[in-house]
Amino acid sequence: MSDIQVGLGYRIYTMRTREWVILSGNSNRPLAQKICEKLGKPLGIAELRRFSDGELFVEIQENVRGRDCFVIQSTCRPANDSLMELLIMIDALKRASAKEITAVIPYYGYARQDRKVAPRTPISAKLVADLLATAGATRVVSMDLHAGQIQGFFDIPLDNLFASPVILDYIKKEIHEPGETVIVSPDAGGVERARSYAKRLEASVAMIDKRRVGPNIAKAMNIIGDVNGKVAILLDDMIDTAGTLTEAANAVLEHGAKKVYAAATHGVLSGPAIERIMNSKITKVIVSDTIPLSPDAAKCGKIFQLSVADLLAEAIHRIHNYDSVSSLFI
Repeated sequence: MSDIQVGLGYRIYTMRTREWVILSGNSNRPLAQKICEKLGKPLGIAELRRFSDGELFVEIQENVRGRDCFVIQSTCRPANDSLMELLIMIDALKRASAKEITAVIPYYGYARQDRKVAPRTPISAKLVADLLATAGATRVVSMDLHAGQIQGFFDIPLDNLFASPVILDYIKKEIHEPGETVIVSPDAGGVERARSYAKRLEASVAMIDKRRVGPNIAKAMNIIGDVNGKVAILLDDMIDTAGTLTEAANAVLEHGAKKVYAAATHGVLSGPAIERIMNSKITKVIVSDTIPLSPDAAKCGKIFQLSVADLLAEAIHRIHNYDSVSSLFI
C-alpha cells in the first residue's frame, strides 16, 4: 500500500492505491493457502459457522471497503454447502462495500447440467451463473469448464483457465515416450482437448466410441485410432465415478496398448471411484488440486495430484493489476 498526495485548492487529500484481499471458503483451503504463498499475501480472515438448524453464517473480519476481493472456493462436495458458502461470502463483501469481487472457482460445480437433456429438466449451470452475479460477483475465474458454452451464461467477465501447462509438464517428464504415446479421448466431446495435448507432445490421437446407458454409467464400444503397442494416456476434464475411465482403459488394452495412464483436471472421485481405480489396470491417475483429495483418495497409490496454485496465483495477480490474462489460455 502507498499514499499519494493530491492538492485540490487549499486542501491536501491523501489517496490510497488499490488494496486487495484474498479470502477462502471451506471447500479447498489448502489450495487457497498455496495461492497466498505464491502471491506473498496472508489469507484474509473470515468466520464461517452454522446455526443449530444448519444455516450458514459468514462474517468477514477484514476491512474490505474499496478493496479488490478474491474469494477462492471450489463448489465441490458437499456441493450445495460449498455453493452457498460462496454466495453468502460474496453477499457479505458486497454489503461491506468491496470495490471488486472476483469469485475464483477452480472447480465449477453443476457444470455438467449445461443443457436440457430431456423434457422438463433444468440448466443448472446457467442458474449458478445467475446466482453468482446476483450475489454481487463482478468477475469469475474458473478452470477447465466442462462445457465451453458456460462462459456465455455469464453477463460478467469470466476467465476459463486451463490446467494443461501443469499436466503437460508432468507428462513430458514422467510418462511421454516420443513416437509411442497416444492421447485418448474417452468420448467425442473431448477430442479437441486431446488434439491440443497431442500437438504439444507430438503424439497421435485416438477416441473411444462410448455409449452411456444411464447417469454415471457408460459402456465403451469401439476405438477410433491406433493404440496398438503404444502408451495410452486417457484424457478428460474430470473423473467422477471412474466408470468411463475404467471402461476406456479396458478397451485400449484390449486393442493392444502396452500401458495406460489417465489424466484429468478435476478429481471428483465419488462413489466407487477409488475402488474402481485400484482394481483397474491403469498405471497412474493424474489429477490437479482444484478439488482436495478425500482421505481414501490420498491413500490410493495410483492417484497423483498436481497443483494449479501457480496458474491461479498468476491470474489473480494479473486481474488485480489490470494486466492481460490471455497468455494463460493455452
